[in-house]
Parts: sequence; C-alpha cells; structure tokens
Amino acid sequence: MSSSTRPKPTRKSSSNHRNTLSLQKTEIKIHIYDLLPPGKVSTMLWAIGSSLLHSGVVIGDREYAYGGHDQRGLSGVYYTKPGQEPPGGTFRQALLHGFSFRPQEELDAIIHEASQQFMGTSYNLLTKNCNHFTSYLCDKLTGRSAPSWLNRAASIGVALPCVVPREWISPPDHDTADGELLDEDFEDERSSMLRHDERRRRLRATEDDAQDWEDAQTERISGASGGSDQRGPRGHPRAIPAAERAPLPRRIT
Repeated sequence: MSSSTRPKPTRKSSSNHRNTLSLQKTEIKIHIYDLLPPGKVSTMLWAIGSSLLHSGVVIGDREYAYGGHDQRGLSGVYYTKPGQEPPGGTFRQALLHGFSFRPQEELDAIIHEASQQFMGTSYNLLTKNCNHFTSYLCDKLTGRSAPSWLNRAASIGVALPCVVPREWISPPDHDTADGELLDEDFEDERSSMLRHDERRRRLRATEDDAQDWEDAQTERISGASGGSDQRGPRGHPRAIPAAERAPLPRRIT
C-alpha cells in the first residue's frame, strides 16, 4: 500500500495516545520485616520462607500497614515513613511488586476503601493480619496479590495450630508500632465533609459482621488444638505482637 493511501491518524486516536503517555505511573513496593529475634533460627526460617513476617505497602513517601487495637469503629490501617522498622522487627527485603497507572485521587480512594475492610478490632494474627492487608491492597492496586510465602507461618498456624512454635505466636514484647492511623489522616483532611457519628454507625454494622466471622475462625482454631483457650482480648490468639499493634489514636494518647 502506498503512503498516499495509508489511513491518517485521527484526532481522537492521537488524543488517546497522549492520554496514555500522561498516565501517572506509581511504583507499588512491599517492605518485609522479620519479627523473630536475630539469630540462627530466624536466619534458617527466612532461608526456607517460613519466618514470622510483617509487611507494608510502600506508595510514594508512605508505607501502609495493618495492626490491631481495641478502639471500635476505627481502622487498623496506619502509615509510617518507608523502611521504618516496627518494634522488634528487622528489615529483610524490599520487593517491587508492580505499578499502578491511576491518578492520585483514585489511589487515595482505593487505600481508604481498603482501610475500611481492615478494622483494628478485627485483627487476628492467624486469619487477618498485616500480610492479609498487604495482599489485599496490592491486588486492588495492581491486579496481583502479594506473594503467598509472606503468610506461610499464618497458614501453617491455621492448618496445624498444635505444632506452631510458641515464638511465632508470642514474639518478645515491645512498644506499640509508631505511625499515624489512616482514619485520623482522612479526618484531618476531610473534617468539613465527613460527620463522625454517621461514619461510625456505618462502620459498626460492617465491623459486627466481620467480628462474627473472626469469632467463628478463632473458635475453629481453638477446637482444632484440643479446646485449649489461646485467645487474648476480643478473641485475638494470645497477645498481639507489638509490631502488629496499630498506633493509638491521637485523641486518647
């Protein structure tokens, strides 16, 4: 076909091409921390992909993670400076999980939606922990879940609660993790648009449904381990590691 007969690019196709090139490209990274004390055991478990891990999703200048607290109606999702080690944790690895091609407004909306799925009182070390949140958020942002080995220890704990090493459930205690609760961040930015009481009423209905599911999971795990009571406050398996505790809201600290 001669050049004179080739179809010329339309104004619409040229515009679409420019729009594609102008899309915001955002790196989605996963930071991984080992919660076991440094030593031969933690090194061996890390090498075989079975250590007790904490993870966070890095987007721009924030690292988002999830932890438990006892404040009803508040998300357990918080953010810190990227690479900030949680109490008792040791930085292990940074993974470039993928990219998002969304404007900042859509990224913020996705993060906020994810935060409402992970309430502080719904935290469970085995069935709803920081790595579950990491996988959920990565899937929403990139279409791919986080690597399954991040939660291998929890998967073993659910399947075989009787053989889970004690240090996987109750690592050495430290202070609560540093950071800012995401709920408070959105309150600060949108206080003129959001009404506190209305928001809490909506969240309480969602939280009650989630708590029923968590109670059923905890009861199943306890039954599988011979009926021994391994639960802490609000049905959490034993004590929540400090690295898995969300920061307390500023108004009650």
